[in-house]
Formats: sequence, structure tokens, C-alpha cells
Amino acid sequence: MTSLPSEATLDPSNWDELRALGHRMVDDMLDYLATVRSRPAWRSVPADVRARLAEPLPLEPTPPAAVYEQFKRDVLPYPTGNVHPRFWGWVIGTGTPFGMLADMLASGMNPQVAEFDDAAALVENRVIAWFVELLGLPAGTSGLLVSGGSMANFVGLAVARNARAGFDIRTRGVQALGTPRLLVYASSETHSSVRKAVQLLGLGDESLRLIPVSSDYRMDVATLRSAIAADRAAGRRPICVVGNAGTVNTGATDDLHAVAAICREHDLWFHVDGAFGALAALSPELRPTVAGIEQADSVAFDLHKWMYLPYEAGCALVRDQVAHRATFTVAPSYLATLARGISAGGFPFAERGVQLSRGFRALKVWMSLKAHGVRAFAQLIEQNVAQARYLADLITAHPRLELLAPVPLNIVCFRYIGPGLKAARLDALNRELLMRIQESGVAVPSHTLLGERFALRVAITNHRSRREDFDLLARTVVEIGDMLAGD
Repeated sequence: MTSLPSEATLDPSNWDELRALGHRMVDDMLDYLATVRSRPAWRSVPADVRARLAEPLPLEPTPPAAVYEQFKRDVLPYPTGNVHPRFWGWVIGTGTPFGMLADMLASGMNPQVAEFDDAAALVENRVIAWFVELLGLPAGTSGLLVSGGSMANFVGLAVARNARAGFDIRTRGVQALGTPRLLVYASSETHSSVRKAVQLLGLGDESLRLIPVSSDYRMDVATLRSAIAADRAAGRRPICVVGNAGTVNTGATDDLHAVAAICREHDLWFHVDGAFGALAALSPELRPTVAGIEQADSVAFDLHKWMYLPYEAGCALVRDQVAHRATFTVAPSYLATLARGISAGGFPFAERGVQLSRGFRALKVWMSLKAHGVRAFAQLIEQNVAQARYLADLITAHPRLELLAPVPLNIVCFRYIGPGLKAARLDALNRELLMRIQESGVAVPSHTLLGERFALRVAITNHRSRREDFDLLARTVVEIGDMLAGD
């Protein structure tokens, strides 16, 4: 008899060796997180490391322990830095040790969370129900976990487009003859992901009406009302208004009650981009800040921002289950459900968004909520808001620092102001100052433009930050600013 060749596998030939390596990985990563304060907030990848990482395609195997050693040498020391207590750039969460371990468990199970009858689907469905309850939306609101706020905004706006187009947009397309231009309204402070979604949905930039904001960076509701009326009179079709629960620049929240009333009056879809600010609703103290979010037709928010969980974990909630599924459902024979077996009795997450292949994002959310409790997250959110006000007080008390915007939540925008420096010089000085702070490893704020002024921007979604970290930031800004102003 002809002997058959042995069959390959990616399982280890020695499970005990891999087990020992795995234990070392867990221990090393927990040590890495426990000692994070002793390292710089960020540092650039050196030239020799960049050269090593530009390696050729590996055709033959390398022992796993050697691969891990290269990770420790060339990858681990050069992260984005957001696990550090003084990382406040953009709106990037910190992650948690327990969330890291939950992600390992999810990868070990490796389920495809699309529509099967398994525990992973039950966990995600329960997580969605918890956030529906926390945000005050009605029971039965649909939803799914996505990669982040950009995809959550895309999901909400896709449902808005289809539900309010006035014609069968899935069959006829967005450029069907005889149909009016569909319009979406949002404030000029709205995140760029909304614009990207409008473009990808085939509506185009000309369909996005950016409404100006008042001095507190909230949408001008009177201008919104006038714009809708003018577009209707011109034969266009308004379909959706996007309200902000925590703008990316300053943390401002639009008057969501007023926007909801306008949407009801004109039968428009009300979408809320609550990327980080929606989670202020977890705190009884801060919930009034985002009042009105419960009236939304759809809400987008991130759990890897102000709930501190590891990337990726965003969420889209849609009030109308039927409209939600009608936007994304396709029914090929290979996805048909049967009366029994694995394809019966699951939750159709694949019919609620773009992805058919979906990982077990919900496990770290479910385990973290159970392990820490909602009140712990609420306390940390309140703590970040208190820290933002503490920093704002440091800034207003110092003669060479200037607060550039109100601080309603957890974002502080400010700059160094040297005596006698004109606008262009101030912008150039603060730009250089920011880069030097980041390169020093002391802290990572980011930047934005407010009224054409270059601003240092501190967005606090960090459970490791302490008041002394903000003291250090303020001192460092003044020290570097004084040096640059002297030059």
C-alpha cells in the first residue's frame, strides 16, 4: 500500500513549550502595564529598529520563542503610548489589564459572531441590551458592536438614508432619475467620519450641510431650522440631522432636545454621534449634559474611548429594528436559517452592519462590566471631568497660559502666550512646543485649530491619570514655552 504524506497543522508539536511561552507572555504584559509610569509617554522608533522591521517575507519558520523575543525588542517598547497615564492625545482610551486577558480568551474561542446559535451571540446581544438601558433608549432597540465610532456612524447614517429617502434606494440607487438630492445636516464641529460616511453612502459632499456653531461650539439650532426650510423650498429632501454628544475638538454637546424636536417636526432621522460623550450618561451627575440622547433614532459611540477598553470596540444602536435590518439584509441560500442546528436561533448580527465576518468583541465588554460594575466606570468618567476642570484652573491661574474654549466635559484646549508675541508667532511657537513635549516623552497632548488659533488639546479618557500629571504638564508647557519665547 502506498503511504500517504503526513498532514500538516498549525498546532504546536509540543504543547508544554507553548504553554510555558504563553505564561511568560502574560507575565511580561502584566509587568509592562504595572510599570508603565516608569517609561516615556511616547518615543519614536529608532532607525535600527525600523530597519529590522523592514524584513523580507519569512518563507521558513522561526521558533516562536525567538519571534516573541523580537516582539519584546522591536515592537513592545515603541507603542502609540496610550496605555501611559500622561497620554491625552486625540480621544484614545487606555485599555485595561482585565480587558487584555478577555481579548486573549476571545481569540482562543475564535467564534464567528454573525448569526449562529452560540454563547458569543448571546453575550453580544446582552451587552447591546445593557447599553440600550444605560442610554435610555426603548427596550427592543437594535444594535451591534463595530470597530469604532466611524463604522458606528456609517451604520446609523446608512439606515437613515434608506429609511428617509422616500424611494427604494437599495434597488434604484442614490442617483435614480427623478429623485431629489438627499441632505444630511451636522454642525461644523462634527467629526470627519460623518463626512466620510456621507461620501461612502454615495450622497457626496454637496449633500452634507454643515451648520455653524455658537461661541460654546454647539450647533446653532435656529440656523439649522432655516437651512432645512430653505432646502425643502428648493425641492431637495432633508433626511437626517446629526447631533453631537461631545464634539471631538472641545467636548461640546449640541442641544439634543431641540434637535430631536426639529427632526420630529420634519420627519427626519435623528442620529447622535456620541463617540465618547454618550458614555457621560453612565454618571448620574453628568447625564444631564447629554440629555436628549434617548430620543435619537440611532447612536454611535466607542467603548475603547471613555470606557477604557482595549481596541476595537464601538457600538451602533438603532431604535427601529425593521429599518436597521432592511438596510443590510441579504439572503443568499448559504446563509439561510434552518429549523434546528447551529444556524437556527441565533441573532442576525450580519444583517445589522457591513461585516459578515465578525470577531468576539463583546467578551471584553461583558467581562469588564461584570468585573468592575457600571458604577466604577461612572466614577472614572466623573474623575476625568474633574481632572479636566483641575487643568483648566491651572491654565486660567497662570499668566502665560490661555484657555481657548469652555470645558464642559473632558477636553481642555489651551496655549502658551508669551508677552508681546503676535498671532502667527504664537501659532508657530505652540506648534513647536507641542512637538517638543511629545518628543520629550513627558506627555502626549494633541492639537487642533480653534478660531484659526493653534491649540494644545488634552482629551482625558485615561483611568491612570492623576492630578500631579496635569501639574507636570502645565509646568512643562511653561518651561518649554519660556525657552522658545526667549529664542
